[in-house]
Amino acid sequence: MMIVLHILLAAVAVWLISGTLLNLSKHPHWYIRMWDFGRLYAAGLAVVVGTAYVLLFRQHPFDRLMIAGLAFVVVRQLYMIFPYTRIASQTVKRSDRPPGDESMRLLMSNVLMENRQFDLWHKIVRAADPDVIIAVEIDKNWDAALRTLERDYPYVVRQVQDNYYGMVMYSRMKVIQSEVRFLVQEDVPSIHATLRLANEQHICIHALHPRPPEPMDDQDSAPRDAELVLMGKEIDEHEREDPTIVCGDLNDVAWSYTTQLFLRLSKLLDPRMGRGMYNSFNADSRIWRFPLDHVFHSNEFKLIDLRVLDYVGSDHFPVLIELSCQPEQAPREQSETSEKPGDRAEASEIVGQQAEREVAGEESGHVSQGSGRA
Repeated sequence: MMIVLHILLAAVAVWLISGTLLNLSKHPHWYIRMWDFGRLYAAGLAVVVGTAYVLLFRQHPFDRLMIAGLAFVVVRQLYMIFPYTRIASQTVKRSDRPPGDESMRLLMSNVLMENRQFDLWHKIVRAADPDVIIAVEIDKNWDAALRTLERDYPYVVRQVQDNYYGMVMYSRMKVIQSEVRFLVQEDVPSIHATLRLANEQHICIHALHPRPPEPMDDQDSAPRDAELVLMGKEIDEHEREDPTIVCGDLNDVAWSYTTQLFLRLSKLLDPRMGRGMYNSFNADSRIWRFPLDHVFHSNEFKLIDLRVLDYVGSDHFPVLIELSCQPEQAPREQSETSEKPGDRAEASEIVGQQAEREVAGEESGHVSQGSGRA
């Protein structure tokens, strides 16, 4: 029995150590990127296995090597998620002003295309009373169900698709200009709009929903990574004039290499840092949950409220954020995210690799689109 337990512990230890080491790589293969998601779970399992090793099998040099490797797993995984714990420093300051003409409430929701609990979704969203709604996975059925919002949200930008990548934006605030773009793949849209707050301040909103890494279709993370990097570079290189928000189901966790690279390139801030993970997926599980739905913003905004809302029938919980736009004050109190040496070269490599894949796909008679969703 002890021999079987020893073999089992060794197998789990090797799996945890090898996966953590592979994840040091920036390779887009889905198995390597999968390790971005469950860092807390990996650390917890490493503690359990390491404790068993210390109590039962610490005499042999191989076992001591396993214990050291498991300690590395715990340190590495906790280091990566530490900025999203409440003991870390907050990058976004709390607003000292009550909601007013310079504030806005934005709700981000992946509705789940097959979900038919339209009334429940409306109930939760209406109670949250957002000024702007971004909803993704909008097919013709969801588009029809959401049309009643137009009485209260007269400004609409929609791209209805039956492939899990349709999206819509509803706004009470006037939309000055808007555009639906396909940044990387011809069937994956994004919404880009300029809105006007009640105090006449213009703000830019970019709503994304890139395709996820998908083991069932052997879909790697290259399209997702390229879309995030392109958006980050564009925000920076076009010398944005207006306060900016990027939101969406990014099919990536907040602490991943790609998301952190995006933040450094765009110089945007993540209001969750120092406040918690705000897990939005999977709403159907009480155990396996990750922060897949994001709202990032430039340093002209300060935080009023940030919440994960109740169940709406989807596998994602909606995320509600209320921000106060204070361009004269906020940048003095909170610094924009800083770039690291090599970030631009890394970004160019990611975008170039995806472009080469798209060209190769077209030359072989198909465009790489995949079928995965999340």
